[in-house]
Amino acid sequence: MRRSRLAYLPLAFPLLAFAEFLAFVSVAHAIGFLWAAVLLAASSAAGIVLLRREGVRGFRAFQEAARAGRPPATEVTNSLIGLTGGLLLALPGFITGVVGLIALLPPSRVLIRRGVERAAERRLGGAATGDLFGPRRVRVHQSDPVTVVVVDEPRATTPAAAIEGEIVR
Repeated sequence: MRRSRLAYLPLAFPLLAFAEFLAFVSVAHAIGFLWAAVLLAASSAAGIVLLRREGVRGFRAFQEAARAGRPPATEVTNSLIGLTGGLLLALPGFITGVVGLIALLPPSRVLIRRGVERAAERRLGGAATGDLFGPRRVRVHQSDPVTVVVVDEPRATTPAAAIEGEIVR
């Protein structure tokens, strides 16, 4: 019987809390308790500010995409990644803060968005993700005809055109 990933959350949260405690003790030992507490409070305040900013930015991007008649999933995905990063930064803890900060950086945001799109395509299928993320554009390159050998008759060959292609975003 296959367990859902959500079934592991009751185990994951206490482990995360323990890891956050160990990280705080390590940072407090390295830079001092007061500075560690100030750093933790500053990262939480920055996360709260970023939550508001990313929410407003995502809503505006969604409205612009809807007005332009484009699928808004890219804007929504970017917004959700930003909101998740802001939320992780707002949570008190150094581990969640670092993960949230990484999620907010533009290069990692692109990688996370591509991962979300691939996961959505695996779960929902190509037709539904085409509606969400827009149709895939494919660039086709014509090449020389290729000879294909038929397995049933070892000496017979039939020419076929090979089409090379790449997906362009």
